[in-house]
Amino acid sequence: MARWFVRVTISVLLPLMAGCAGRPHGILIPLTETVPGASRVDMMVATTRDRDGDAAEMFGGDRAPATAYAAITVSIPPDQSRKIGEIQWPTVVPGNPARDFVTLRASIIDRAAAIADLHEHVAMSPGHQVLVFVHGYNTKFKEAVFRLAQIVHDSGTTATPVLFSWPSRARILAYGYDRESANFSRDELEKLLVALAADPKIGNISILAHSMGNLLTLETLRQMAIRTGKIPPKISTVMLAAPDVDVDVFQTQIHAIGTRGPHFTLFVSQDDAALAIARRLADNMPRLGAINPQKEPYKSDLAADRISVVDLTHVQADDTFHHDKFAETDVARLIGARLAMGQKIGDDNTNLGDRIAGVTARAGDAAALAVSAPVAIFDADTREGLSDRLQPFGSGSDDPSR
Repeated sequence: MARWFVRVTISVLLPLMAGCAGRPHGILIPLTETVPGASRVDMMVATTRDRDGDAAEMFGGDRAPATAYAAITVSIPPDQSRKIGEIQWPTVVPGNPARDFVTLRASIIDRAAAIADLHEHVAMSPGHQVLVFVHGYNTKFKEAVFRLAQIVHDSGTTATPVLFSWPSRARILAYGYDRESANFSRDELEKLLVALAADPKIGNISILAHSMGNLLTLETLRQMAIRTGKIPPKISTVMLAAPDVDVDVFQTQIHAIGTRGPHFTLFVSQDDAALAIARRLADNMPRLGAINPQKEPYKSDLAADRISVVDLTHVQADDTFHHDKFAETDVARLIGARLAMGQKIGDDNTNLGDRIAGVTARAGDAAALAVSAPVAIFDADTREGLSDRLQPFGSGSDDPSR
């Protein structure tokens, strides 16, 4: 291994290790109350993680023989006390709901209770929509929970959130274990998606996958298509954010899934440092989330497979490694909210990232961005009715997860 790569790897990994070490123990222990102006996000959890020996952590990084379920409610600080796209981790436990993400409910439940809980929330969702989130590599259970809560709140989506959490060791050097754990979880994710699609009380399903979670998602959809000949039509939208997936493998997955399946939108960024490391770990094979979609053969292949692409390379974000732009940039979450509602972005997606960058450069705050984004970014067809369908950021909704 070249010396320069060792130096770069160390410079990238050490801050990441320090960041993970800063997650306090016991933040999933529920508080009894929150504060005025705080928002609540209720989610159902399905996980192939084994129970953690410490009940305060709920689930750890070991693999379980069957799916377990949980119902979790996260309290998010008032909008005026936080920056959009940010997860405000408590520095001490219990956290302060006026400034921190805290938990109001964290119950491990059986499958029947999970279904009943899901139905209660789906009934309040326009179109009875569900958003399934599949997290990425190096992720603790509590990190996946708080990330989904942040996405749901900041996007303003009305879909009912479901977290599928697979066994990650949450260690930088456990890349191989995490990759095998993603493959280990395919059958259980398939069972979840099949059950959701067969549920008459659910109208529409969107999937948002991040990083290595894309490998799990694509492999699951591929085996569903091979097993039954199609993807259930209720699964209408699949969002692939910064996918840590071999480009050649992706082609075989998409061809097996077929063009009559869900609509795929790919979020890429060529400055993604995490995917640069993953590429080296994968014998220098290109990662899907870091391609230049304007170059061949990517441009033609993606067009042939009818995959929409949003290039976020020029979009600025607070994420040092540029791996979480899908969640930590205002306009990306606006896009995510529309996709979660079963709507496509316009066809001119490969240039959308540059237009996003232009809007974010001009917009001085989230309120200005919410006003300018629909006009500057979406084409005439997708702009129509935007204000009626998409709640602006900072609107003060008491329950953004409805």
